[in-house]
Amino acid sequence: MPVSERQLAAFADRHAWQIPFDTSPRHLAGPGDARHITHGLASAGWKAVSDPLSAEIVLRSPDFRHSLQFDPQSATSAWWRLRAEPTDTEPGWYAEFGELLPAEILASLTDALVLPLATGQENPLHMLDSAGWLIDGRGSATSDPPGCRVERRTERGDALVPWRVQDRVSWHVEAREPGHGMPRGSRIWHASFDGNTPEHLVGAFVSALADPAPLQRAMFDRTAHFNVLQQPSTLTPQQTVDAHTTRLNALRAHARAAHREATKPVTTPASTGPARPAARR
Repeated sequence: MPVSERQLAAFADRHAWQIPFDTSPRHLAGPGDARHITHGLASAGWKAVSDPLSAEIVLRSPDFRHSLQFDPQSATSAWWRLRAEPTDTEPGWYAEFGELLPAEILASLTDALVLPLATGQENPLHMLDSAGWLIDGRGSATSDPPGCRVERRTERGDALVPWRVQDRVSWHVEAREPGHGMPRGSRIWHASFDGNTPEHLVGAFVSALADPAPLQRAMFDRTAHFNVLQQPSTLTPQQTVDAHTTRLNALRAHARAAHREATKPVTTPASTGPARPAARR
């Protein structure tokens, strides 16, 4: 389900008349435009399998292993749910995300899911330490100034469950009302990754979360908190649209290259038998 020209035009029209504001910190920037996520996955070959007349959106990967659900009528605080089904060699996993999570941060994770695995992946806590977050030594990191917290949790293995014999590491992220020394106020949004979630996906999410660059929001866009800082952006609306289009083109090109590689016919070298004697004249 590639993104159509009509859909790209609708995205451009949505942003063309808006004056972008640099909004920081990014964990308080608000949900933004969900098409950063859905357009990216559609460009990578994911298809919508939900009722087009429903408020719920479900996208499924070409190999049918991964699915992303967006449910604005959810009875829980999780509006986004990402699932991977188990295979013969890999366990399934699950991640969920709250309503006010910025779409650009989740899009960094979904991009990492469909793009080739980068080499030299860094531990998420090391990323946060390098970004100036406060590491408490117990597997947690807090933004500076406080307001967002990333927690590394150890899940004990279970000898009765084959894929849970060993201990696993799960991750939990929360943005909360700013407090004194720690984010102790009410929760604004959350993200949870179960113990089987590939660490490079958590790393992509954390890297986007800790990026000090502001996110672009229009003047009247919904933000996650009144303490958010906004000032006129140096980016033009057209630059925002161009960056979106460039990203979709890159995802589409990778998906096509991966499909060609997967469907390439297997060639076997010609068999070389014993040398035949030369014909006599």
